[in-house]
Amino acid sequence: MPHKLRKTRKLRGSRTHGWGQIGQHRKHGMKGGRGKAGGHKHKWTYIVKYEPDYFSRRGFRCPTSRGELKTINLGELDELVDRLVEENKLNMEEGKYVVDLEKLGYEKLLGEGEVSKPLIVKTKFYSKLAEKKIQDVGGQLVKLES
Repeated sequence: MPHKLRKTRKLRGSRTHGWGQIGQHRKHGMKGGRGKAGGHKHKWTYIVKYEPDYFSRRGFRCPTSRGELKTINLGELDELVDRLVEENKLNMEEGKYVVDLEKLGYEKLLGEGEVSKPLIVKTKFYSKLAEKKIQDVGGQLVKLES
């Protein structure tokens, strides 16, 4: 607004400058608060119209489709391998047992626990710690495509 057209220029000496009695049109009460105050309440239509990405979430996310990964720790895997070896259900390649976690119903390998023998583990996902521990005992991880 141009300065020469402002009410304050015209109403010098009139205390309220045409805004009625005490405190009207002062401070932030007439604006609905300072800044973004009321963005989820009385200024919601402004946010929707002029800043639709302000809260940075769009659309609908189905809560049931997020699902959790079926995980297994290294310690549990070591026990599982011992059991599968006794039942003759594991193949060997290059002197290492081959474990396909997807066929066993697991999606991710986590690094808690220890591995006692070198393994070739096929899995979709794995943690860095699990990878390091398997490589330290002479095994390897093979990432399966999702």
